[in-house]
Amino acid sequence: MDTAERYRVFAEREVRGHSPAYEDLARAVAAAPGLVGLIDELPPIKRQPNLLLASVRFLGGPWDDPAAFLAWTVHEWERVRATMLARRTQTNEVGRCAALLPVLASLPEPLALIEVGTSGGLCLYPDRYRYQYDDRPAVGPADSPVVLACRTDGAVPVPERVPRVVWRAGLDLDPVDVRDDEALRWLECLVWPEQADRLERLRGAAGMARREPPELVRGEAAEALPGLVARAPRDATVVVFHSALMPYLEPEERDRFVATVRSLPVRWVSNEGSPRLPSVLARLGRPPSPDRLAFLPALDGEPLAMAGPHGEWLDWLG
Repeated sequence: MDTAERYRVFAEREVRGHSPAYEDLARAVAAAPGLVGLIDELPPIKRQPNLLLASVRFLGGPWDDPAAFLAWTVHEWERVRATMLARRTQTNEVGRCAALLPVLASLPEPLALIEVGTSGGLCLYPDRYRYQYDDRPAVGPADSPVVLACRTDGAVPVPERVPRVVWRAGLDLDPVDVRDDEALRWLECLVWPEQADRLERLRGAAGMARREPPELVRGEAAEALPGLVARAPRDATVVVFHSALMPYLEPEERDRFVATVRSLPVRWVSNEGSPRLPSVLARLGRPPSPDRLAFLPALDGEPLAMAGPHGEWLDWLG
């Protein structure tokens, strides 16, 4: 799709009902040929709505008035452009752990976790968060600074406890150090306006990670992964997992990454938007509804569920 359509789809399928401000801004951008033309001068991977909107907020631009947003962004385009080229959309959404937990808890313990596209590594701590699935008894440490609520449908295998994790490491082209105030401010700007709950759990998870920083490795997914897997404890189940990584890989990079994961002695847990992993989508018994954006939590390429992009709901298949 072209850039204008991309922003319209973002407004209609991703932020509608979640961020009225971003819905209005995305529609305004889609209807502004001058700004769309500027965006089209960027590399394709840098034209993402989230990246533009977060960059304007990071620079102190207006976000609650579409006309003011358009005027400011065009006037300050060189600064906005430089920020978009220098930064990445590294939304470190810990809510996705609610979609991952039932899959991780089904694997033999102890676990050694490797997250690809880890950003600040906040999803490397699924055993440190507390989970509330519907009205079931809560799972996870009672004193956790982060509580993740998730609506469920179907026979979700909600575990009675979180799995035991003995080793964890993250891999990213540009890891985020959450101990750096500017880096953390960028992550906060990636949270959509009006979503105070997401911002609260980001800050809670970041505070925990600041006290116990995760091991983060800089590198390209397919190239660096084998070496990281080789470092994992041999007496643990090594789990390579990722959420919302595929939009940032070109098709050939995606295929190379999938081939690499399948060649390694690991369990592979993916949580990607439904069209992003064609091999997983092909195994889905029924197509996702076109009316809502769905992720597909999968184990070793086999889809197990459909989930909200931020882990807010989980529908188990079968």
